[in-house]
Formats: sequence, structure tokens, C-alpha cells
Amino acid sequence: MSLISPAARDALETWLSHQRALKGAAPNTVTAYQGDVVEFLAFITEHKGERQGLAALARITVTDMRAWMAQARGSGIAARSLARKLSAVKAFYRWLAEREGFEPTAVLSVRAPKFQKKLPRPLAEDAARNLIDAIELQSEKPWVAARDVAVVTLLWGCGLRISEALGLTGAEAPLPDVLRILGKGGKERVVPVVPAARTALDAYLKLCPYPLEPDQPLFRAIRGGPLGPGAIQKVMARARMQLGLPASATPHAMRHSFATHLLDAGGDLRAIQELLGHASLSTTQAYTAVDTARLMEVYDRAHPKA
Repeated sequence: MSLISPAARDALETWLSHQRALKGAAPNTVTAYQGDVVEFLAFITEHKGERQGLAALARITVTDMRAWMAQARGSGIAARSLARKLSAVKAFYRWLAEREGFEPTAVLSVRAPKFQKKLPRPLAEDAARNLIDAIELQSEKPWVAARDVAVVTLLWGCGLRISEALGLTGAEAPLPDVLRILGKGGKERVVPVVPAARTALDAYLKLCPYPLEPDQPLFRAIRGGPLGPGAIQKVMARARMQLGLPASATPHAMRHSFATHLLDAGGDLRAIQELLGHASLSTTQAYTAVDTARLMEVYDRAHPKA
């Protein structure tokens, strides 16, 4: 951060601490915020020809913002990534303006570039079942096969993120009727445990060669350490290749499938939001778009057009 003035650097560190402590931002989110804002401040320094103190930052114009965005797009940054960077810069400026007492309209009024939102790509129910069956055949070690099946069944059956499933400890076994999951930003939610997930975990625990300890990871790697997401990503990649499924059939797709299959069965959108741990209903509403897209495909294939 050598291109940034000491005052701006201190302000940024204070804001990041605020995000961690008061907003409960996840470590990866804070790291992304820091990189995005540092990148912006470094550009402003070069653009203006000198390091910018807080008073100078308060005088940033719409023209300055457009110059930054043009430079970013010219360097090959995608519209989606630039929109994320702009969001971080706006959040920082909103906080800085309140603290320093200036008007941040020039920064906050800049519009993010338009981009096509990617819809979740869930698997059909039979594809999800076939994938789990194929995963069971990927390892010659029975306990590893049972482990991988248990993890993926939790993703699909309970809508967990891969980090949440791998973050479970021995204290959660045997699985209760409901799990209390600490998700993104420290947000806690209650997730019902389906019988299939409990059965899959029990099968894994019976075969696992490592002792079940309350303060240790529930899912173990080959040598007994905590299981990393890469192992599950690899086993799913092998299984989907065997089944001819698309590259979008990832661990996270199983979570998407959980939500979509609940919606197909008449699940309430608000309830699904709570089960997934989404902070905003608009995030959950993406699944409505998925469902609509699938209905339109059926319509296009089956409607007796004149």
C-alpha cells in the first residue's frame, strides 16, 4: 500500500476492522474489500499524480470515478468483477463520508456496469441421485467412499455449503434432528437433517479408522487431518465425467439442487431463504428464475405453436 497516504491507509484499516467486528464480515470478504479499495486508491494516486489524503479523497469527482472504471475495463476486468469492486469502494466511501463529514454523492452516484446474472445450475433429482451413486464407486477404500457420499448427501439433503459440511465436528455425531449451522458472516441457522444424511453419516462413522472426538473435524482426510474441499471437488469431477454431466455439477450445485427441489415441491421461498442462510430474499429468488427458465424450456418444446 505504498502508493496510499498514511491517513487513507489508516482509514481503510479502521473500516476493515469495523467490517470484521460490527458487520460480521467473513475473512474472505474482508480480504476482497481490502484488495478492491487499495486498487482504487492506488489508481487515484497515479491519476492525480500524488498520494491522496482524506481531504483530497473527499473531492473525488464523477470524472475520476469514470476514469478508474474505464482503466479497469481496459485492463480486461469483467463487468461482474468491476461491479463488485465498485460496491466495495462505495461501502468504504459511505463510511468515510459519515466519519469525515463530506458529501459522497460523486462516488455513490456512479452506476455499476450491467452484466448478465448467472443463475444457479441445479441438477435434476435423478442426476443428483446418480451422482451420489457414482461417487460411492470412486475410491477403493470403503471408508473414503462412505465419507465422500456422506459429505455430498449433506450438501444436497441439508443445503449446506461445502465449508459448512467440512466444518462439522465430532460433537455433531450422531446427527440430531436439526443442525445449528454457523454460516457466512457468523449468521446462525437451523437446518433439518433428512434421514438419508443421517444414514450416510452413520455408514461413514462405522468405517472411519480415526477416533471420533468432539473437538476434531467430523470428516477426515486420508492421513487423519481435516478433509479439504479439494478432495470432494475432485471426486465429484470424476463422477460427473463418468455420467456425462456438465462441469457445473459441482459441490455447490448440490446446494442449489436442494433449494430448487424444495421449490419444485411447493416449498415457501421465505422458508428456503432461512434454510440456506441467505441474508437477502433476492438471493433466494434466483431459484424462482431457474424454475421459470425450466418451465419456459418445456413450453418451447411442447406448446403446439400455430
